[in-house]
Order: sequence, then C-alpha cells, then structure tokens
Amino acid sequence: MTDTRPLALITGASAGIGYELARQFAEHGYDLVVNAEDERLESAARGLRETGARVRPVRADLRTREGVERLLAAVEGLTVDVAALNAGVGRGGAFVDTDPADDQAVIDLNVTATVRLAKPLLRAMVARGAGRIAFTSSVAAMMPGPFQSVYNASKSFVQSFAEALGEEVRGTGVTITSFMPGVTETDFFRRAGMADDTRMGTSRKDDPAQVAEQAFTAIVKGERKAVTGSLKAKAMGAAGKVLPDGVKAAAHRKLAEPGTGEDAGPGSGA
Repeated sequence: MTDTRPLALITGASAGIGYELARQFAEHGYDLVVNAEDERLESAARGLRETGARVRPVRADLRTREGVERLLAAVEGLTVDVAALNAGVGRGGAFVDTDPADDQAVIDLNVTATVRLAKPLLRAMVARGAGRIAFTSSVAAMMPGPFQSVYNASKSFVQSFAEALGEEVRGTGVTITSFMPGVTETDFFRRAGMADDTRMGTSRKDDPAQVAEQAFTAIVKGERKAVTGSLKAKAMGAAGKVLPDGVKAAAHRKLAEPGTGEDAGPGSGA
C-alpha cells in the first residue's frame, strides 16, 4: 500500500459484483485490500493488479469470527478510505425444508460479519473525520421473500442498518451508502441452489459490471442509497416503495418457488 493512493477494502471480491466494484476503484486510482473465502481470490487479485493498483488479497471466511478478525488484522495500521462490505450469500427453498446450518450461514455472513466489520472501520473513519462505507443491499430488502425468507430478511437488516448509520454519522465527514442491485449475473443463484428450477434463477440477469459502475458513482458521491443495474431493477425498486407487502410477497413467490424455472416443464407452476 502507498501513501499517495487512497485505499479501498472490498469483501466478496473474487467474482461478480465485488470483483467489478474492486476494478472500479482500482481504475480510479485506489489501492486495494480484497477479501473472499474461495480459491479464486488470488486470480482476481492478479487481474486487478493489471490496472496498476497495489492489491493485497486476504483469504478469510467471514462467516466465522476468526475470519473477520483475520481481515481486520490485515488492515490494522492502514488508512481505509473506502470499505465496501459486499460479501453475501443466500439459500433458496421453503424455510421448513432448508438446512438450519445454511440458514445460519446466511445470517453469519450477511448480518453478523457486516456488523463486526463495520464497527471498527467506522470508528476509525469518524475519529479522523473522513471515509466512506458502502453496503451491498438488494431490492430484496424491500420485500418479504417466500422461498428466500432468511436472505431477504438479512438484506432488510443491512438496509435498515446502513440507513441508521448514515444518520448517526451525518456531519462527521463520513458517508454511508447502501446500493441495491436486482437480479444480477453472479454465482449467487448457483450457491443458493436456485439456478435451475426457479424463475428468478433462469431469468435474464443484470451485468455485474453495470451494477458496480453505478454503485461506485453512488459511493464516491456519498449518496445514501441507490438502486443499481438495469431499468428492470430500478422499476422493481420503485414498485417496492409503493406496493403492499402482501402483493410483493406473492410476486416474490412466483420468482423464487422451486419448480418455476423455465426448464421445469409442465405443471411446474411457472
């Protein structure tokens, strides 16, 4: 890391939105600390170095306390100008059928790790009167999520948490941004077990590079929140503000219920 280039910390940066967001910061003059728990992180770091940025990869599983502590230790003594807490995971299926361990993993990463990382990073920023923290929320934060119940609830937490922190730090020189992608082309649906047999998983998805570019703009402008991605995502965000929860829940069921995918065949409920 250098004293002349600002530093951005990006979690969940081995692929998808996180990688593209890291690339945005690198191309705009930032050095990087990038985190993920999978083996693709080193390859991602090599690609990001091609921009001319200095990149420190920190492989750590943020679902664990040890992983969070390892990442915080890696940035100890460094001035983190921007922290993009992007790492997240989902699990599809009826709540009565999903494995409790999978449900807990969603909470551990999307909620617990987010809080554990945010506190020391935000304290340091407030103490020096400068910095930006970004949270990857989702349009899912705006609606109940049948067949994705724990995930949507976790993103509702992230959204509320981000907006509350934004008000707390108003006037300190620190900004908090939550950005809210729609259905995006990443590993999310495969990892969530939703890729092949749900309408959401088989639908056309947004480009993560587009999502990241819009998110980057919102972060550097210090915007409180932004729906990022295609016009379809923005329409979903607008609808989420006005539709009753019951209507949103019914619509989400049609997208996330197993058996509704394009390849599910007759009688699938699609």
